[in-house]
Amino acid sequence: MSQNPNLNIAAQRSASDAGGGANTTLAGIALLVAAVACFACMDTTVKWLSASLPSLQIVSIRYIGSFLLTLALLRPAPGAPLLKAKRPGLQILRSLGIVLTTVCSFTALQYIPLTEVTSVTFSSPLIVAVIAWPLLGEKMGPRRVVAVLVGFAGVLVITRPGSHGVHPAIALAVLAAITNALYAVATRMLAAHDSPKTTIFYTGLCGTVIMLPILPFAWQTPTTIGTWLGLLVTGVFGALGHWLLILAHQRATATVLAPFFYAQLVFAMGLAMLFLGERPDVWTFVGASIVMGSGLYLIYRERVRKVPVPSADMPA
Repeated sequence: MSQNPNLNIAAQRSASDAGGGANTTLAGIALLVAAVACFACMDTTVKWLSASLPSLQIVSIRYIGSFLLTLALLRPAPGAPLLKAKRPGLQILRSLGIVLTTVCSFTALQYIPLTEVTSVTFSSPLIVAVIAWPLLGEKMGPRRVVAVLVGFAGVLVITRPGSHGVHPAIALAVLAAITNALYAVATRMLAAHDSPKTTIFYTGLCGTVIMLPILPFAWQTPTTIGTWLGLLVTGVFGALGHWLLILAHQRATATVLAPFFYAQLVFAMGLAMLFLGERPDVWTFVGASIVMGSGLYLIYRERVRKVPVPSADMPA
């Protein structure tokens, strides 16, 4: 019995398209993992630099360096669409949120191990679930409420308030999680109006405008070549990480990519042990696992409810 050759060709094309789509998605995931690896490397470098330089100086160089590198990568022409934000006010507020997050987290890194700071700031998706109700009208069902409560219990396991030796700077890590949650909500609100390239451009621009006037007052001249290189690497890792995020979201949806942001926590733990000599205790591992599990469950519930997932919850 003969077969229709046109049907065979159509079937082959369909299979090829499906395979190409799967490969594109895998490429997006790989780019996302590379992006969060860059952010973890940046945080590790910041932790090392914080032993000899003020946090505000590191933040300033991080944004100025990243913005210059972003300009080189994007190469916007005068009047280019990416320079024209449809909601500039919200872009500025969003950028302010991420700058505050960076200042708080970089300052906390001067006093607290990298793994603890990263674990606490990764509670921001839990905070997003809470504030999305009044700001975005996304109601919380009982399952989401339980997931949020369990996630915050994980933060308490990490910080162990009231126990001996808890540094007050942990409050800065908590504040970083709050401001990062506000940034994530603003990102979700902007997704329908501006492209990721426009958003990353304004992030760097606003960060530079905010931090440049502060730099002369916070400046402390590095005394070694290694410290100079560390400052340079901080800006490069920040810009490269965000550029890889753009490439990742061009190849896969935010819903697919969202769970892989938690790879940054794994990278941070490994790099802290390898380069900083940090040995997180068992409670930090337990608390981080609880926070990660709760966040992943919330992402799963958003998929079930078909709620848009923010395109970048955890940029630094």
